[in-house]
Amino acid sequence: MLDLARIKAISLDLDDTLWPIWPTIERAEKVLHDWLVEHAPMAAALFSSPSALREIRDYMAANRPDLKNDLSAVRRESIRLALYRAGENPLLAEEAFEAFFAERQRVTLYEDALPALQFLSERFPLVSLSNGNADLQRVGLGPYFRAAISAREFGVGKPDSRIFHAAAGAVDVTPADVLHVGDDATLDALGALNAGMQAAWVNRADHLWPHEAQPQVTLTNLTELCELFRA
Repeated sequence: MLDLARIKAISLDLDDTLWPIWPTIERAEKVLHDWLVEHAPMAAALFSSPSALREIRDYMAANRPDLKNDLSAVRRESIRLALYRAGENPLLAEEAFEAFFAERQRVTLYEDALPALQFLSERFPLVSLSNGNADLQRVGLGPYFRAAISAREFGVGKPDSRIFHAAAGAVDVTPADVLHVGDDATLDALGALNAGMQAAWVNRADHLWPHEAQPQVTLTNLTELCELFRA
């Protein structure tokens, strides 16, 4: 059971908690491909091959483990490698990535997300806690959050307890005072439990809970979370 009296701050995952991520990524990848067709057509052809793209991603994972928590750097360096292999200018990688990244920030919020952020931010300091590379300011949600913690900047990602503890520290509370809200059963909910936080699992797609330890509450949307504080 959720202990409402303990909650002094709320940390929130972003991708697939506040907005669906795959439509955004698919759109951004199309923008990237169109940019490459115009400026680096040989690299665009390489990126159109699923097997070539998979090999590039596997190469990056094997040879640049230092980038594993920085999705932006992985994407940028993958573009650079494709440009190099296609015999085109690797310096184009920065501009190509920015075309992708700008579109990646154009998210479509779930209908319940903005009303929930407005409600919750009036009652608690909110901290975003993400393994992804969304930029809250560019997305337009910056005013609702007191702090933003990302795996890219912090150096480790969820479910590592240290990044959850960093979120608590960012608003000067202990982990036990924080409710973490997220869609991923392992990265978000179990990670939060192991870090000493309460966990709210946002299960929009009716998945089965896969772990022995249970979150304090399971939700189908963020409106249900707000209703708990109104009760």
